[in-house]
Amino acid sequence: MNKIAVPPIKCQGIKTKLVPWIKAIIPDDFTGKWIEPFAGSGVVAYNIRPKKALLCDTNPHLIKFYNSIKDGRITSDLVRSFLEAEGAKLRKEGQDYYYEVRERFNTDKEPLDFLFLNRSCFNGMIRFNKKGGFNVPFCRKPRRFEKAYVTKIVNQVAHVQTLLQYHDFEFRCQDFELTVTNASGEDMIYCDPPYIGRHVDYYNGWDETHEIRLSEVLDKSGSRFILSTWHSNDYRENKYLKTIWRKFNILTREHFYHIGGFEKNRNPMLEALVTNFKAVYMEEPEKTAEQLTLFEKRQN
Repeated sequence: MNKIAVPPIKCQGIKTKLVPWIKAIIPDDFTGKWIEPFAGSGVVAYNIRPKKALLCDTNPHLIKFYNSIKDGRITSDLVRSFLEAEGAKLRKEGQDYYYEVRERFNTDKEPLDFLFLNRSCFNGMIRFNKKGGFNVPFCRKPRRFEKAYVTKIVNQVAHVQTLLQYHDFEFRCQDFELTVTNASGEDMIYCDPPYIGRHVDYYNGWDETHEIRLSEVLDKSGSRFILSTWHSNDYRENKYLKTIWRKFNILTREHFYHIGGFEKNRNPMLEALVTNFKAVYMEEPEKTAEQLTLFEKRQN
């Protein structure tokens, strides 16, 4: 099976380990545009590598960062020189410099500062206060940007940079409803909204009203869709799978999340994929690899 490409922006709940599952259920006859109303880190689209994609999010900093790579304002070489210089200042001044960059970012909104904060903040969180200010504390690692770590991030940027040179990707900062309602019947919509009923940090918040509205616009869109959500854990179940999502096809598999400041909060959870088309995931590695190979041949 192909190695999963990790994007340069870290997000809590990132779908890196679920990409093969998502990828394997995409219908063979999909030839339209890949659309994501909740792009986040972009990990799913960057690994599926469709010919055309529309990645949207209400977080303007995510969209600005990836548009900067697309436009050539951010390159892997620029990222290396920036992180080496900023990392040296962080090693010398410690957390004081982190908070200096955080204040600078909240004033100037520069995408390279966003990358710096994302890779040196506590637990890779992306969180903003009510005024839109990034407010995640320092990770307490002044030597965060050592040579190997910088090279790792540079390679992640280089992968996205290369992908955007050869594939038609568009990035927009807009509401999920606008994104979904403008999709066509040939498109495939992949939704990774904040997990309703769980502790989440999302740029604009997420509650039952949003979840219901999302199910309604997806149902009316005329496009095929895949939606990621949680099914259950050791303590409770996602009640919405038995209400607003019950009319659709639901697949499940176990996944372990390394989320939370304390180990006791990091527990296995049964993941769910909700689709409006018949989808079957074969667990056998041979069959999964074959499915992925066929999809890659159609897209490339």
